[in-house]
Amino acid sequence: MSNIQILTDPVECRRVWEQVIPPERICDLWDVRACFHRQFNRPLYFIVARDGRRLTGFLPLAWIEESRCYGYFPGETWHGKTWLEQNRIIADDRAVLEAMMNRVNGYGSDIYLRYLTPSNVIESDDGTIDENGYLFYPPDFDYDMENYFRLFSHKSIKRILRDVAILEARGVEYCCNNLRDIELMIRFNLERYGDTSYFSDHRFAGGFREMVRLLHERGWLRLTTLLISGTPAAVDIGAVYGGAYTLLAGGTNAACPGVAKIINLHHMRWACEEKMKLVDFLCGEFSWKPMFHLSPRPLYLLTNSSPEGACESMNSRPPKSPERPAVLEGVAAHA
Repeated sequence: MSNIQILTDPVECRRVWEQVIPPERICDLWDVRACFHRQFNRPLYFIVARDGRRLTGFLPLAWIEESRCYGYFPGETWHGKTWLEQNRIIADDRAVLEAMMNRVNGYGSDIYLRYLTPSNVIESDDGTIDENGYLFYPPDFDYDMENYFRLFSHKSIKRILRDVAILEARGVEYCCNNLRDIELMIRFNLERYGDTSYFSDHRFAGGFREMVRLLHERGWLRLTTLLISGTPAAVDIGAVYGGAYTLLAGGTNAACPGVAKIINLHHMRWACEEKMKLVDFLCGEFSWKPMFHLSPRPLYLLTNSSPEGACESMNSRPPKSPERPAVLEGVAAHA
């Protein structure tokens, strides 16, 4: 039987996270998630299961006060839902996972965990697919875009390349890692999506800015600005880590319609040139992803409530929440 331990101290939580979570992807890194944790400052509730000295399960949660539920650390919400993808749950088997979840059930609260990677305890017959992520694999096409274009019908690829050529005829230029364009990307995004933009929440915007600075300091940032006729038309922010190129967020100039095609093809060409193993365009269909024949990858949802009822006020008596932790030690908070 597993012995269950609850961790709420940020220093101890970080120590166990870095022992347990393999740093294979950009979102596996504590320092990346800590950028959002400093802004949202969610109380931590990390559940650790052990069999003797051996760790058998790890469930890193954060208490989301306004949604009255636990989400995956760091709890960086947008419209009540977390944003970071490929979240990991560590458990030897379903019994260990259930023992950890029962600890939260006994606490009187809901769990709502999104974007979980497949595992022995998540990908199962009763697994609930949250959303599909969308990937491009350059090795599948021998790093040659002409091979990739063969996936399209002749009529379809001819139309796409014609639209790209029309824009290129106006004069196209790409700038890389101009940090001032972070604010331009945020402005473009807000102008297009308004209150539904991630960046309409100052906490999310602050966490994202911190993350971009971290990526830049570590040499992992790829910030791409597309200019058409000398005018900024689009800004995309991505991370290059572990052979993967992850597109994190972007914004387009409303005065330059059709720029999404050209900048997305640019990312794919660059990934082929650099021999990247994959390009991750994240979740959200946005219509163009299936049209571009990207490979869907399911990410899973785990909740102890119905998906429709999770993260809502379920009881008249509010559940007890852990004490709010201090800002993480050793890292200055964003002013």
